[in-house]
Amino acid sequence: MGTACKQIIADVLTETAPKDKDLVVLCSDSRGSGNMAPFYEKFPEQAIEVGIAEQDLVGISAGLASCGKHPYAISPASFLSTRSIEQIKVDVCYSKTNVKLIGISGGVSYGALGMSHHACQDIAMVSAIPNIRVYIPSDQYLTRFMMEELVKDNEAAYVRVSRNATEDVYTPETKFEFNKAVTVKEGTDVTIIAVGEFVSRAKKAAELLAEKGISCRVLDMYCVKPIDKEAVIKAAEETKHIVTVEEHSIIGGLGSMVSTITAENAPCKVKVLGLPDAELICGTQEEIFDHEGLTPEGIASAAESLL
Repeated sequence: MGTACKQIIADVLTETAPKDKDLVVLCSDSRGSGNMAPFYEKFPEQAIEVGIAEQDLVGISAGLASCGKHPYAISPASFLSTRSIEQIKVDVCYSKTNVKLIGISGGVSYGALGMSHHACQDIAMVSAIPNIRVYIPSDQYLTRFMMEELVKDNEAAYVRVSRNATEDVYTPETKFEFNKAVTVKEGTDVTIIAVGEFVSRAKKAAELLAEKGISCRVLDMYCVKPIDKEAVIKAAEETKHIVTVEEHSIIGGLGSMVSTITAENAPCKVKVLGLPDAELICGTQEEIFDHEGLTPEGIASAAESLL
């Protein structure tokens, strides 16, 4: 197992703060869960605690950005995306403020705490708003690359990461391109497009398919918005079959975006895997994944069924 992506985010912000005195981290009583407690101790003049008030978190961040600061608002994704959606729409996107929204414990990371704590609609909601980018990195190496790019620019972004450590997909030597899908594995029969911690599962699914003589391409679409349309079209044209998998509702997320792109540019068979449009079972994150068939075996089976 690798390192939690949220720890890498904390590391990059801690490394950047001495060089950028305008960088400010804001939390909504989430310093511990966001791994930001050491930052608050080391840089108290660049840290703000707003308490359990996510709308204020985003509004204050937008106000700071309008004054030339570089705010990073860190809060559980379930609350950051839903309680604060109006502030995200108006104060961040409509006002074009440089706010980086960091949604921690995304998807069903909180498991048994139920729907109130699940972030399963955030990608659909935030992606539908103009003037903001959406990212779901898969491991520590991609997260570091992405954050080092984000601290350089002045545009809004929503970053969603899991609560726990994620399995490494890449190595320290891997080269990435900003806002471009990463080809984890080449293939010619079917393509699996995944985000977040499902990228490692997609890679394992491809290995299972290889044992059956099926050549599977795996794409890491960490840049959900702007989505890499060229990579999707290329996969559709070359492999003719696409499976998408995400820790999000099957409505409005990665699968919906890929389906739209293929329908308009390169029609092919697409299977969307994710969380159902229903209340989820009460259980741990892994138990929910197993119940919904979101395992390497389940993903491989879905890909095989398209052929």
